Amino acid sequence: MAEPSLRERLNALREQLHSYSYHYYVLNESTIPDAEYDRLFRELQEIEAAHPEWQSADSPSQRVGAEPLAAFSQVRHETPMLSLDNVFSEAELLDFDQRIKTRLKDSAELSYACEPKLDGIAVSLLYVDGVLVRGATRGDGRVGEDITQNVKTIASIPLKLRGTGWPEELEVRGEIYMPRAGFARINDAARSSDGKIFVNPRNAAAGSLRQLDSRITATRPLEMSCYGIALGDGEAWFYSHSEGLATLRDWGFLVSPELRVVDSIQGCVAYYQDLLARRDGLAYDIDGIVFKVDSLALQEHLGFVSRAPRWAIAHKFPAQEEITQLRDVEFQVGRTVIVGLYNASTTVYKINRQKERVAGRGLRRAWRESGQFRVVAAEVGRGRNWLQVNQERSPISMSNHYWR
Repeated sequence: MAEPSLRERLNALREQLHSYSYHYYVLNESTIPDAEYDRLFRELQEIEAAHPEWQSADSPSQRVGAEPLAAFSQVRHETPMLSLDNVFSEAELLDFDQRIKTRLKDSAELSYACEPKLDGIAVSLLYVDGVLVRGATRGDGRVGEDITQNVKTIASIPLKLRGTGWPEELEVRGEIYMPRAGFARINDAARSSDGKIFVNPRNAAAGSLRQLDSRITATRPLEMSCYGIALGDGEAWFYSHSEGLATLRDWGFLVSPELRVVDSIQGCVAYYQDLLARRDGLAYDIDGIVFKVDSLALQEHLGFVSRAPRWAIAHKFPAQEEITQLRDVEFQVGRTVIVGLYNASTTVYKINRQKERVAGRGLRRAWRESGQFRVVAAEVGRGRNWLQVNQERSPISMSNHYWR
């Protein structure tokens, strides 16, 4: 690609990703599957790495999330809520480990804390003298929304800390999500009353947290799992990430029962394969694994880049796909002479005994393959379309998606 064209591609990627982030984080709707967003983001990073002279302070690679809605009062995070860099293969995970060893100038194996990457909403909880005084969404990473009254309705969030030894001021971070069983219950109730059907558990959790009436939030089966501490006055009370999470559990917080500490990067590889195999049997949706250097001293030494810590990585799961026969299709020609897939109905068969749907972010498109149509269900949800598979089969439809 010629340099002017590459520069144009860079600008187009930035505009696309800004738009997708605005719809996802601000409007709470998805316009693109997560897997496609990740691909575009990586392409942006590759161009900027090859041409550092084109770096821009307003590039999506330099920031986290998007601006919060004005409906809630705003909260400024004293410690920014950064995102994590992603890897998608074992080779990339091994490269991550090697980069850390190179930076530390030490080839010794590292201990990693391994946790499921819950598919929910990141939040911050502030405790003063052991009492919950504020809950906030991540927002753009620096400014979030005040959702204190809503988080107080969630039973797994302690209103007052248990035990002793906690600091005068404590900020805890975690993920609020809706377990699959609770998601099924609220959708069953919605169907019986002609109410709103949620696309997937993450969509339901986001919608529940952003209710201005906390009494509505109180009716939703939400949970929160803690993944770290961002602020605590006084000296450190522990020396590792896993020790900190164990302390939070003692103070009354829910911590993932899948948390493990391994003594090498090969232990991370084994953990990833194990949880990938058990993914469908979990009580909640996950879209990957988070690996963190367990030593807090090493975390501090490694530090951060502009948008993510150097000592942590998210190993994403492959996008989920399923094969189906297309039963009916209608096309629509728009004024720009683009042929649109106006409506397509089909049947998707059950993946296995436990899984009743293809998890993720939004049925986006289909294409012909060996006389069949492969439905990209990588990430069903967050948008207007959703996919549910019962014990036998169930119809689904796709509306207003372009035929590529």
